Amino acid sequence: MVLARTVYPTIALPLPLSNLPIRTNVVVRCCNLHQQPQLDSRKLVLVVKEKLEKEHHSLPVGRNGRDDEDMILWFLKDRKFSVEDAVSKLTKAIKWRQDFEVSKLTEEAVKDVAQTGKGYVHDFLDVNDRPVLVVVASKHFPEAQDPADDERLCVFLIEKALSKLPTGKEQILGIVDLRGFRTENADLKFLTFLFDVFYYYYPKRLAQVLFVDAPFVFKPIWQLVKPLLKSYASLVRFCSAETVRKEYFTDETLPPSFRD
Repeated sequence: MVLARTVYPTIALPLPLSNLPIRTNVVVRCCNLHQQPQLDSRKLVLVVKEKLEKEHHSLPVGRNGRDDEDMILWFLKDRKFSVEDAVSKLTKAIKWRQDFEVSKLTEEAVKDVAQTGKGYVHDFLDVNDRPVLVVVASKHFPEAQDPADDERLCVFLIEKALSKLPTGKEQILGIVDLRGFRTENADLKFLTFLFDVFYYYYPKRLAQVLFVDAPFVFKPIWQLVKPLLKSYASLVRFCSAETVRKEYFTDETLPPSFRD
């Protein structure tokens, strides 16, 4: 009250608190505090962008290229805003996308292997508004199918799932349906490829992976592959089909194979 009388000595009637300049100043300071991290992030994005241009000028530009600021920011977040780490990981990711020819992957290009039904992107989001990538392990036969085709299908489906992200959402849900899984379906190489792709090239895009109704024969396979998954092993949840029905979908959005 002393401050109010000192600053406004000629005011006969007290102003409403919301009209006092002192309140406005406080709001401005709060806004600045919220804006500061965004400004710092923007500066770091520009630093990374400049380094990529100078040190890796041959990398492609455009969407998912060295000047894609959204992609740069995502990798900065993944690398805890370390410029050097982000540049290193981004360089590898962009080169990989170029060598793997990710931009050329289409429904037609993966049509034959997709027809096996071993993997697909579900038409509906889960209850947390996440796109859903489903792998049906019992339809995967590594001895009879080309591993390169499986890898292309895998990357195509990841890209498709990410393209379905609603505004404000950043991660997808993975479901590995292990019902009917047998030893001839086991493929350590492909499972490692799947998690490596997420770890190196799509960091922090995978929210959770559900291993559904894993049979006893899958347990020794999991023990072998778990150490190779790095931090992604913590994203795996072993659960039942009933859990999928009750906790992740509504009756209207449930994948057809889980309706039985």
